[in-house]
Amino acid sequence: MEKRKHKKLRILAAGDIHGDASLVKRLAEKAEKEKVDLVILAGDITSPIETKNLIKPFKDKKKKVLIIPGNHDNFATIDFLAELYGVKNIHGYSIKSGDVGIFGAGGDIGIDTTEREIFDILKKGNYALKNLKKKIMVTHIHARGSKSEFSGIQGSSGIRKAIQKFKPDFLIHSHIHEGEGIEEKIGKTTVLNVGRQGKIIEV
Repeated sequence: MEKRKHKKLRILAAGDIHGDASLVKRLAEKAEKEKVDLVILAGDITSPIETKNLIKPFKDKKKKVLIIPGNHDNFATIDFLAELYGVKNIHGYSIKSGDVGIFGAGGDIGIDTTEREIFDILKKGNYALKNLKKKIMVTHIHARGSKSEFSGIQGSSGIRKAIQKFKPDFLIHSHIHEGEGIEEKIGKTTVLNVGRQGKIIEV
């Protein structure tokens, strides 16, 4: 029992799938091969015309899945996919897996949320996890002042504020495709642009 308590949570995190069912199939195979406990999809999962086989391959491999909407996702579609496949949309919500808490906020500033709203959503999710020592924050867009701003696209000050206030162990995001694989530290938080090919994380 003691061993199980301290077992690390193994995660496959990816984003920016944009309706690519063949990519999802490869990611699901990777999740199985890497024996992950959890899959996190950090937004831009769908495309305007494609929602098929974007969640099911992970469920077929019996993987738990968490999702958030991106700037190209319709929020209602993400809710629909979550309900249809029995996965959790953590936009504004949180989950606990062992001694790890995970909370998130999707969308993009100026499109479907504001800086104030994204911070408040993250604050709500974090509050439910206040007694946990290990936390992962999931957003679609990047933080203000992060390395992903090399793209010329400014990050979110609300997310930066959330990192500083809540001090999660990890921030997982996507959005800047050409920044896939960027890893940096903001304070004590490891910030990962997980990208389309996905990244294995142990917490």
